Amino acid sequence: MSSTKASSGTPTSAAAQTWCAEQYAHHAAFVPALGAPLIDRLDPKPGERILDLGCGDGTLTLQIAARGATVVGVDASADMLATARARGVDTRHVRAEALPFEREFDAVFSNAVLHWIKDADAVARGVARALRPGGRFVGEFGGHTNIAAITVALRAVLPAYGLDPPTDWYYPTPEAYRRVLEAAGFLVDDIALVPRPTPLPTGMAGWLETFRGTVLDAIPGERREQAKNAIVELLRPSLCDDQGRWTADYVRLRFTAHLG
Repeated sequence: MSSTKASSGTPTSAAAQTWCAEQYAHHAAFVPALGAPLIDRLDPKPGERILDLGCGDGTLTLQIAARGATVVGVDASADMLATARARGVDTRHVRAEALPFEREFDAVFSNAVLHWIKDADAVARGVARALRPGGRFVGEFGGHTNIAAITVALRAVLPAYGLDPPTDWYYPTPEAYRRVLEAAGFLVDDIALVPRPTPLPTGMAGWLETFRGTVLDAIPGERREQAKNAIVELLRPSLCDDQGRWTADYVRLRFTAHLG
């Protein structure tokens, strides 16, 4: 089998993950739907000013605002922000590891975002700067062992197509992320891994197109579809039931912390 390896003979790396709001809504509407209970943990109050860190298309931002809080949504994806703005969200085009805010918010909320950012310390420091004294930080993201089976399948298939397995995920243990939060000045109220097997409405192929589509795009022509199908078939025995329903092996890291 021929490959797309670089002339040095070593696998090439794919581009960073990118986001399309329309595609995300079609394949991954479960992300904000399953994150909605986190708003109860946040417990937004009328009159509070809250930052939605990684607001995406604004689905959860609007639910927080419906509780009476004033909410600002930030995201690194221009396409996601355009959708959020069209829905009436106050947005900023900002990377999570470069937050510009100073003592502005009563709380920071983040759902399904922090596992995409390797520099967790920079994020935590920026959140701490953005919060007023006593402000709280409530979030959930992929934790240790999240999508373990999917990761193994990617590692098994992608090198045959000249690609390094993706390394842009950050899935810490509770102990590791507690250290990150405490180093930034937070007191951790609770933090735990929560196994959450997640049904995939458009199957594993849809998940790959949404969350690893950029990796697959580095494979030219027909070989892109071949690689995707190989990953799907490798995962079928463990993540697809006898009715053809796919479930991703999600494990979430959920936490609540506050500034002293």
